[in-house]
Amino acid sequence: MQGKLITVFGGGGFLGRYVAQALLHQGARLRIACRNANSANHIKPLGNLGQVQLMPTDIRKPASVARAVMDADAVVNLVGSFADMNAVQNVGAGIVAQAAADAGVSALVHISAIGADAASDAEYGKSKAGGEAAVHAAFPSAVILRPSIVFGREDQFINRFAGLIRMLLVVPVIGAATKFQPVFVGDIAKAVAAALVHQDGRVLELGGPEIFSMMELNRWIAKAIGRDPLFIEVPDIAAQMLAKGTGWMPGAPITDDQFKMLGRDNVVTGIDGLAAYGIVPTPLDVIAADWLHIYRKHGRFGSSPKA
Repeated sequence: MQGKLITVFGGGGFLGRYVAQALLHQGARLRIACRNANSANHIKPLGNLGQVQLMPTDIRKPASVARAVMDADAVVNLVGSFADMNAVQNVGAGIVAQAAADAGVSALVHISAIGADAASDAEYGKSKAGGEAAVHAAFPSAVILRPSIVFGREDQFINRFAGLIRMLLVVPVIGAATKFQPVFVGDIAKAVAAALVHQDGRVLELGGPEIFSMMELNRWIAKAIGRDPLFIEVPDIAAQMLAKGTGWMPGAPITDDQFKMLGRDNVVTGIDGLAAYGIVPTPLDVIAADWLHIYRKHGRFGSSPKA
C-alpha cells in the first residue's frame, strides 16, 4: 500500500475512521469520498500533510463516482444506508464497481453484510445481495466482506442498547432469540487492508469470537454497565405491529425492514474472513470496557462489574 492512492467511499463514517487508520498506517494515500466532505474532516489528522484528500461524492451519480476514482490504485466501498436502500446499496454499488473497472483500478473491496440474500423478505437484505451481484458483474476479482453487527466506541448498536438500559427499569427486547456475532470494527479494517492485497473474488463473512442472542447481548451490556433492569421479551406479533405502525416515523424503535431482518440469525455460516486472513477476532469485553463506563452510575468512578 505504500504510496498507493486509495479511494474510500463512505470513508467519513464509523467504519471509515478505522479503515483509514489501517491504510494510512501502511503508507497509503487516501481520497475520502462522501456526500458531505466536511463530515470526514476528522480523518485528515490521522495522516501526514497531504496524505488525505476529501472529495464530495454521491455514489448514485456516475459522473461523481468517476471523478472520485480517477487515478486511484484501489477502491473501497463502505457505503450503506437504511434509506433509499436499492439506489445506494444495489445500484450505487454497481456504479462504483463499474467506475473502478473503467478507470483501470487494480483492487476493489466492497462491504456488504451477513444477511445479504436476493430472496430476503427485507429490502436491506435484497439490496445488499443486488449490490454484491453488481460488483462481481463489473469487477469479478473484487473481494466482498460481509460483517455481522459491528461494535466499537462510536457504534450505533451497543451504544444504543446501553443508553436504553441506563434509562429504563423495564427493557423490552425485540427479536430476543435472534443470534448475533459482534465483530470489532478494527478487525474489519484489518480485513479490508488484507483484501486489497488478495484480490480473488471471494465473498467472506466476518464475525467475532462470541455468539449472543439478542436477549443475552442485552443482559451482557447491563452487567457491563452495572445495571439490573427487568428484561421483557416482546412477542413477534406485537413487534411486527409496532414496526408497521410506527416504523415510518423518525427515531422509531424498529422499522418494518429491521423487524424482517431480525427473523434470521446474523452469524458466520460461510467462509470465515478473519480466519482466512489470519486475524485473531477481538472479544467484545476487551474493547467495550474502554467506553461503556459512560453508562455506569458515577461513570468511570463507579464500581466495575463483577466477573
